Amino acid sequence: MDIDCVRLASSHEWCWTGVPTRLGRCEQRVAMANLTGNTQAILLLTAPLLNGKSEKNGPRLLSDGAYRRLARWLRGQSMSPFDLLGPDAEAISHTVEQELKLPPLRPLLERGFQLSQAVEHWGQRGIWVVSRADVNYPKRFKERLGDVAPPVIYGCGDAKLLGMGGLAIVGSRNVSQSILDYTADIARRCAESGFPVISGGARGVDRAAMQGAGAAEGQVVGVLADSLAQAIIKREHREPLMNGRMVLCTPYDPQARFNVGHAMQRNKLVYALSDAALVVNADFEKGGTWAGAVEQLDTFKQIPLYIRRVSESNKALDALMRKGASAWPDPINAKSFADVFSQDPKSMIDDAPLGLFDSSDAGISNGHQLRRRALHESADAAAVLEECVQRLILKAEMPLTEDGIATQLAVTKPQARTWLKHLCEKGLLVRRTRPVRYEPAYE
Repeated sequence: MDIDCVRLASSHEWCWTGVPTRLGRCEQRVAMANLTGNTQAILLLTAPLLNGKSEKNGPRLLSDGAYRRLARWLRGQSMSPFDLLGPDAEAISHTVEQELKLPPLRPLLERGFQLSQAVEHWGQRGIWVVSRADVNYPKRFKERLGDVAPPVIYGCGDAKLLGMGGLAIVGSRNVSQSILDYTADIARRCAESGFPVISGGARGVDRAAMQGAGAAEGQVVGVLADSLAQAIIKREHREPLMNGRMVLCTPYDPQARFNVGHAMQRNKLVYALSDAALVVNADFEKGGTWAGAVEQLDTFKQIPLYIRRVSESNKALDALMRKGASAWPDPINAKSFADVFSQDPKSMIDDAPLGLFDSSDAGISNGHQLRRRALHESADAAAVLEECVQRLILKAEMPLTEDGIATQLAVTKPQARTWLKHLCEKGLLVRRTRPVRYEPAYE
């Protein structure tokens, strides 16, 4: 049962206590009527309401932890947040303040006029808001985060995208242009294969991922740590937001400014909405990208987590690999992207600890099985063969030779040479001479 409520309050049964019943203009009343009573109560308790942060001389907002304690207490009493706006609100508030050591609740709950103004302001800008007590709150947050799911989510765009899953692409803010190009290309291919791209909207890798998917007219989910109100009016976001191809959301006030703590906490939401994640770049043992990836690997363990393949040692990515991350298999079509999402990465072909020059029976058997699988799927045989060969080659010890590949995959040397040439043309391998060999073209 949800910690926020035992029953859901309908959108018309609320009333304010301690404030005038007249809220002002008709638009304010209509906007307020679109919020459930539970959501109104949660906003009053936790949200700064247009200020972006708590007022210095205003009432003290409940932290997420304090709100969770309150929600659990209410559930234990067969109550919901909406009961704090009812006829027994004063008695309930007094009791929970004493038992849970909470700051005074009444000053927060008496901000009805400010809330009506905030809701009107958000509505005029196309911003919607849902609380954990609402039936349309993103299910993935509740299912994967449990009690630590944010009390409130603000957003703009098609909220249905929050339940569609997809590929999370995350990384550092300060990276080279080649990494940004790599990120955009992965996102573009993901979008072209029909899967949403999910990221954090920050400068660097996050933004490159969202732009890459957007350029392919794919579906994009941005989980922001700050400035939602400013993000939704950016030129590159207007058209996809209006056409239902993008949703931007945040657990923080739409006016909130950048905060390191918010950025760190936002990462778990990106992973919670995803079916798989790719860490393009990270700083070893510091920064939000590292913290979010480690948290997913060590604590939540809910989705496959991949790292970008690199030709040279990378301290952060190598450490994530040791913690359980897998090398990115470089999917090339819808089918191979579906494999990334649906399979345990530890069972995927590219993670088998076999080099192309491993002469074990298992290695040769895998090559034959992949080849037979490709040939049996005649409608897409070329694509599947390319996918299988690419996975094996890019996982193998470098440099590669044509003889080694032919032996491992049980094919002729000319066939092996053809595949290698194609991978060179795609920019995945480079051909060296004296002697002839093939090496990865990655940064």
